[in-house]
Amino acid sequence: MQELFRNIPSVDVLLKALQERGEFRDFPRTVQKELVNKFLDVCRGRIKKGEITSREQLDFESLLSELSDYISWHCKPNFRKVINATGVVVHTNLGRSILPDAAIHAAAKACEGYSNLEFSLETGQRGSRYSLVEDLLCELTGAEAGLVVNNNAGAVLLMLDTLASNLEVIVSRGQLVEIGGSFRIPEVMQKSGAKLVEVGATNRTHLYDYENAIGTDTAAILKAHTSNFAIVGFHKEVELKDLVGLGNRYDLPVMEDLGSGNLFRFPDYTKMEEPTVQDAIKSGVSVVTFSGDKLLGGPQAGIILGKKRYIDRIKKNPLNRALRIDKMTLASLEATLSLYKDRDLAMEKIPTLNMITARPEALGRKASRLAAKLRQAVGDCFEISTMSGTSRVGGGASPELDLPTRLVALKPIQVGPDKLKDYLLQTDPPLVGRVEEDRFCLDPRTLNRNEISTVVDVFEQVARML
Repeated sequence: MQELFRNIPSVDVLLKALQERGEFRDFPRTVQKELVNKFLDVCRGRIKKGEITSREQLDFESLLSELSDYISWHCKPNFRKVINATGVVVHTNLGRSILPDAAIHAAAKACEGYSNLEFSLETGQRGSRYSLVEDLLCELTGAEAGLVVNNNAGAVLLMLDTLASNLEVIVSRGQLVEIGGSFRIPEVMQKSGAKLVEVGATNRTHLYDYENAIGTDTAAILKAHTSNFAIVGFHKEVELKDLVGLGNRYDLPVMEDLGSGNLFRFPDYTKMEEPTVQDAIKSGVSVVTFSGDKLLGGPQAGIILGKKRYIDRIKKNPLNRALRIDKMTLASLEATLSLYKDRDLAMEKIPTLNMITARPEALGRKASRLAAKLRQAVGDCFEISTMSGTSRVGGGASPELDLPTRLVALKPIQVGPDKLKDYLLQTDPPLVGRVEEDRFCLDPRTLNRNEISTVVDVFEQVARML
């Protein structure tokens, strides 16, 4: 054992060898030295455990190669790309919507130099960052005015704080939603200073419930889209246009939180029936809020649209500065919104829309091609087949809707599917799928064309672990 310890190279020798190979030039030398020390501690531990028993196992070139892999693994960033093979299109835990290429390029452009973020190119004076996308939003939706903040929770908070602080807001009990991360409408209202007035029953609320609750302290009526759940059976809720009519009679603003938000009328074959922002604006709603990174398919943002007299008040709220968006978000949002000027182009170029509208027969062909490539690469380690399945929209939209798909199903020969699931989180890049019928399943709906070869490479990495 002592002889094996003596055959371990020194830290300086290994550092010099790495330098000669030109590896890790961008890593601070102190970090390299620390990792080399840790690697050598691992080697000593393996000798003590009897895993290394001969000098050949400490061959310098082999050891150097292992060290290179060790440093590469431990220097990976915490925030990393992940392959989404779950079939959940707007996956909240995996970063929600993938940006269109145009939005990615726009964000990169915004970073590489100075910009007119708050500078008017017409007057040469200070400008407003909201104006950069406001006209486009109004053109697409028919709204009188708008602004964008950093997320939809912030949009709801800002709207309520501006229009209803220390006053009452009427909401149906059936719409007091909680979404991911324990974000609850009642708690956001409380934080804004607005006082919640619940009306109706959980499953049925009538127009007269709202009207009976209106008093001298009433500031607004709020309608919240129940995006992440559905009430079925004996159920009734008041249409937005009827709430708008009631608000007009009492001179009260009617606000709607659309949650996921949607600017796109989906083809009939998808059976997607999500309300659109355009319909909300057409109804005469005072203010509507929604997300930028869910069904819209853009960057994280909270979009606030509506009547100019209310939007102007919201813009002047000091809280607005704390919630404002940065130049990268503005650039990528403008690029995404521009695609909506052509419906067919939006469906083709915005990944979220493209994935949701993918036809089952196309997904079947995609699954067959992926299965064939996997059989060729790792067929001796897995039983590989395809089977029918369903995808989900995700992001709190259409909770009851199943999108038909074709899954690639893998059954490992040596381990169970849950163990395979764990192995796939350690690959580069990590891959997330789902387990069904004792098989690990890949849904091609959420795999883009460029990721197919990466998926094969990932499973080759796993095959080496088995």
